[in-house]
Amino acid sequence: MAVPKRRQSKSRQKLRRGATQWKAPKLKTCSSCGAAVPSHIACPSCGYYGDRQVLDVDAAG
Repeated sequence: MAVPKRRQSKSRQKLRRGATQWKAPKLKTCSSCGAAVPSHIACPSCGYYGDRQVLDVDAAG
């Protein structure tokens, strides 16, 4: 059975765990209304995805 020869140092352990830290989602601006929207998602405020409308959004809310 494979067993590590010696214990990993604390700095190496922290380097390995540093790659899984939380990162804030990156938002892009909608090309038609300018709202902040995540990538690959239709804009909830205007209903556009890229240059075409894919959702019918009511003006009342």
